[in-house]
Amino acid sequence: MLLEYDLQFFAKEGPGGEKTEPATDKKLRDARKEGQVAKSREIANGLGLLALFLVLKFYAGYMGTSFLSLFSDMYNRMPSIVTFWNGNMSWEEIELLCGQMFLQILLIILPILAVGFLIAFLSDVAQVKWLISTKPLMPKFNRLNPISGFKRIFSASSVVELIKSLAKIILIIIICYTYLDEQWQKVFLLYDMPLLQALQLLLQTVTDLGIRISLFYMVIAFADFAYQKIKFANDMKMTKQEVKEEYKSTEGSPEVKGKIRQRMREASQRRMMQNLPQADVVITNPTHYAVAIKYDPEVADAPIVIAKGEDYLAQKIKEVAREHNIEIVENKPLARMLYANVDIDQMVPPELYQAVAEVLAFVYKLKGKI
Repeated sequence: MLLEYDLQFFAKEGPGGEKTEPATDKKLRDARKEGQVAKSREIANGLGLLALFLVLKFYAGYMGTSFLSLFSDMYNRMPSIVTFWNGNMSWEEIELLCGQMFLQILLIILPILAVGFLIAFLSDVAQVKWLISTKPLMPKFNRLNPISGFKRIFSASSVVELIKSLAKIILIIIICYTYLDEQWQKVFLLYDMPLLQALQLLLQTVTDLGIRISLFYMVIAFADFAYQKIKFANDMKMTKQEVKEEYKSTEGSPEVKGKIRQRMREASQRRMMQNLPQADVVITNPTHYAVAIKYDPEVADAPIVIAKGEDYLAQKIKEVAREHNIEIVENKPLARMLYANVDIDQMVPPELYQAVAEVLAFVYKLKGKI
């Protein structure tokens, strides 16, 4: 009893064998359309965090003053709001007052929101350039497969994410401890300071600490970006079979291209044989090469090769030449030079003018044209 085996079942990375070939440009373009790019979320997180603390450091004073002014203004209006319950203030006036308050709050925090959005946008553009794709938003039901989910949990990517998380936690703990260890004496003085001065000291401590954490966080972010680049390149690798299939789908199979080239050659030969009766002379090797020359001063400044062939085709050219009483001249060096260096419908190069002119002069003399 014979057993049949599918050897591709044992091949690594599925059919086609191991993925050892770099991704082609087409696969990278298709992956980009699907939203698959080498991008690190840590870059956006780190830059956003750094921008937030920098904005707070330079903008918090104005923001605090604005909030105090807003609070003072609303506090001064409290008597009017209280009288609302006695019917001295309409509901429309209350809505207008609340709307003005929320608008002022939004205007105060708007620079922080704008900077956060701008940093997130620019960090993504810097990593993957301009890319708009809705494919990542589409539901993927294969993610509901418990086996695939189990593989993702215990994959190399999960291990890397765990290492990153531990590194971030350890980094934050170390930075907080080393920085706050120098600031404890100032923190203990907060009870003896006026409110505004205490708030300023507290804000300065928080922003300076946040900036330090953000700067060290960027080290992890750039390391993660390099890892994502390498991981993406490995994930996009292809098997040799996949490269062949893609080449066939984009460029066409070699068999089809060969047939197309053959048909083009046949069409060119038919056209060449149709023009052959116009030739003035056929220069031969005499058995291997045949080149038909035509010279018309009104059409071109130099003689033109209107047909050429090798072996069997050379014999056919000579047969047609005999049928139309075209002179056949044997000149082995000239025939080889013309066949190798001049294409059909091209003029004879200047370095062969003399040799071709001598042959044409000989033919014209035979036919009594000169």
